[in-house]
Amino acid sequence: MSKSNMEQDILRVLYTEEQIRQRVKEMGQELYERYADKDPLFVGVLNGCFIFMADLVRAAQMKSELEFIGLSSYRNSTKSSGVVQITRDLQRDITGRNIIVVEDILDSGNTLAYLKNYLLNRGAAHVGIVTLLDKPSRREKAITADISGFVVPDEFVVGYGLDYGQHYRNVPYIGVLKPEVYSK
Repeated sequence: MSKSNMEQDILRVLYTEEQIRQRVKEMGQELYERYADKDPLFVGVLNGCFIFMADLVRAAQMKSELEFIGLSSYRNSTKSSGVVQITRDLQRDITGRNIIVVEDILDSGNTLAYLKNYLLNRGAAHVGIVTLLDKPSRREKAITADISGFVVPDEFVVGYGLDYGQHYRNVPYIGVLKPEVYSK
């Protein structure tokens, strides 16, 4: 196997592939225990959720449906602008549904606070939030995840779906990006 040309940009690994795999398995079991009899609709927040969501729904092993929504508040920056825009809306009616929002990271909380309110206003019966990563030190909105995989420090992390400028999503672990990469 050839060496990745992305490794040079990673300061250190926070969570390995194996640690992620094990934690996602545990999260899937917890989701099964909470939602197995509720026919939930998983709503993934694009683009960062796609790797995590694929592994999570397989780990949950329950009858469910999938949907995706595109939201943006970062616009290729390392900090949220605070203004959330829908870039791809839901394609189905969610009235009366139990929704499980799947997001890569809960950071400022702006995106997830907006999305939870949006889904409830569209008629969702319940909105649960599952994030791979939680960065409480950056929280601007009073929102928490129902289930989160790992708490991360106030550093810029990439991998396993998380990006910087649409790069590094395919790094198979969670790593801290070297500051000189995003400070250019």
